[in-house]
Amino acid sequence: MNKLYFGDNLDVLRDPLRGVGNEVVDLVYLDPPFNSQARYNVLFRSSKNEVATAQAEAFRDTWAWTDHTGRSEAEESYNEIIGRIGGGTARIIEALRSALGESDMMAYLVMMAVRLHELRRVLKKTGTIYLHCDPTASHYLKTLMDAIFGFENFRNEISWRRSNPKSHAERNFPNCRDVLLRYTRSGEYTFNRVFASHDPSYVEKAYRYEDEQGRYRLLPLLNPNDDRPNLTYEFLGVKRVWRWTRERMEKAYEDGIVVQLSPGAVPQYKKYLSDSKGRTITNDWDDIPAVSPAEEIGYPTQKPLALLERIIAASSKPGDIVLDPFCGCGTTIEAAERLKRNWIGIDVAFHAVRIIQDRLEGVKDHAPYEVRGIPADLESARELASRDPYQFQWWANYLVGVHLLNEIKKGADRGVDGEIRFKNGPGPWGRVVTSVKGGKVTPAMVRELRGVVDREDAEMGLFICLKRPTEEMAKEAVKAKYVSTAHGAMPRIQIVSIEGWFDGERPTMPPIETLDRELFASKKRSRRPHRKDIRQPELPLVFAGGKRKDAVVTHLNPSMVGIQKSAV
Repeated sequence: MNKLYFGDNLDVLRDPLRGVGNEVVDLVYLDPPFNSQARYNVLFRSSKNEVATAQAEAFRDTWAWTDHTGRSEAEESYNEIIGRIGGGTARIIEALRSALGESDMMAYLVMMAVRLHELRRVLKKTGTIYLHCDPTASHYLKTLMDAIFGFENFRNEISWRRSNPKSHAERNFPNCRDVLLRYTRSGEYTFNRVFASHDPSYVEKAYRYEDEQGRYRLLPLLNPNDDRPNLTYEFLGVKRVWRWTRERMEKAYEDGIVVQLSPGAVPQYKKYLSDSKGRTITNDWDDIPAVSPAEEIGYPTQKPLALLERIIAASSKPGDIVLDPFCGCGTTIEAAERLKRNWIGIDVAFHAVRIIQDRLEGVKDHAPYEVRGIPADLESARELASRDPYQFQWWANYLVGVHLLNEIKKGADRGVDGEIRFKNGPGPWGRVVTSVKGGKVTPAMVRELRGVVDREDAEMGLFICLKRPTEEMAKEAVKAKYVSTAHGAMPRIQIVSIEGWFDGERPTMPPIETLDRELFASKKRSRRPHRKDIRQPELPLVFAGGKRKDAVVTHLNPSMVGIQKSAV
C-alpha cells in the first residue's frame, strides 16, 4: 500500500507504529528545503528573528539554531548525534560546529544528519539515495554523506542545469545548477543505464547515410590493440588488426553491414539509427529544463517530472519502494506512479499533502494509497495545534473549504486567515473570511472578527477554534446579527469548533463553488468581483483524493461533509 504522511519526517520515520521499517526502501530521493530566499552570508550567522526550526509554513524553508520560543531543535539533534549516534558522523558534526558555530547553516546540517541517519536505516542494502541540494551546502552535505553512508559508497555528483540565466549578477557568475549526490548502501545496487534522445542536428550530421533499412552512420572496425595475432588478417585488400574475427567479418559483409566506400579504403560497418538506444547520460544533466508552464502548479521548489523519472528509472525496478521524505508538491510521487513503483511520501506541510492528493487525480488508474497523520479526532487536532499552530491553521481552513489561504506571517494577515467566495445572485460575489485560533480563545477575539468582517466589507465571518464556544463567545457572535444573501438570511458571525465538527456540527453556509485562480490573482482585485471577472471555473485549493474503488484516502470536502475515511 502506498502511503502519504502528514508530519515531520523524523517523527514519521521513527514512529514504531506508523514508521518505516528497517531496510525496506529501494530508493530514496530527498530535496530538503534550504533557505532558498536568503542571502548566502545570512546562513553563517545566528538569526535573532522569529523563524521556525523546520518547515513550519507550507512554502517557507528556514532553519535556525533557536526558535522564537527559545527552544533549540538543532541543539537537541546535536546532542543526539554526539551521545547516541556517535562514530564518524559525530566527529564530523563536532568539527563543523567548531567552525560554523551556532549558525543557521549548522542548524541545517545537524537536523539533516539525524534524518540521513534514519534514511540509511530504512534503505535496503541494495538501495540508492539521491540528495538534491545547491552549491551553497553541497560540500558540507557530501562530507556528512561520506560519514553516514561510507565514502566507498559514493557513486556520483550529478550536476543538473536547472536554468539558463538571461542576465548576469553584478558581482558573481549567475548560478544555474543544482547538485545531486548519489550514494548506495553497499557495493550491490540497482542501476539501469538510461539514454536521452539524440539532438536532431547531431542525427543530421552523424547519420548521413540511408538505405532501405533506414538512416545509418559508418563506424571504424579497427582494433585499438595492435598485438592481436588472431585478429590480424587481410580483408577486401586491406590488412589490419580488426575488431572482429574473420568469420564474423565475412558474415557481416554478406549481410550488407560492412561496406568499403572505394577500392583500398578501410572497411567500415553500418550502425543504424533505429539500433541506437540514444545519447549516453553522463553526470552532467543539461537536457532537462526547469518546470514548464504547462507542468507548473505554483509550488516554489517544484522540480520537473522528467528529472525524477530519470532518477527512478535508473535506480529502481517496477514494484520497488521509492521514499521521498520532503515530498513537497509530489513530483516524486507522480513519477513513481507513472513508472509503476510503490511509494512513501512525507511532508510537514498540510498544504503539500492536499496538492499531492489532487495531483494523483491526474494519474490514470493510480494505485491505492493511504493518507496518515491528518487529525481524525479532537485529541489529535489539539496535538497538531500545540505542535505546529501554523499547520493547524492550514488544516482548519481546508476543513471548512476555503478558496484562498493567506500567507502566514506575524502581523501580516490583518485578522484574515482564509477566504471563501460564493455566488450572491446576479450581482457581486459574496465573501466569507475565516479566523483560526488553536490556543486559548476569548470573547474579545470573536468581537475582533466582527470588526474584521466590517473592515473587509465581507458578508460573513467564521471563527474557528478547538473547543465549543463559551456562552460569552456565543453572545458576541449573536450581536453581529444576520446578513441577507441570495440564499437567505445567515448568521454574520459563526463559531466553528473542531470539537463540534467531529460531532457532525456544521456552520450555515451558502453553496460553495469552485473558482478560477484569476479571481484571486491580482493584488488590486476588487473585494467583491463580478462574475465577468471569472473565466472558467476550476478548483484552486480544495480537492478530494483518489478515484479508484480501493483507494483509501482522507477527504476534506469543500461541501463540508467532514473528515472521513472512505473507499472511493
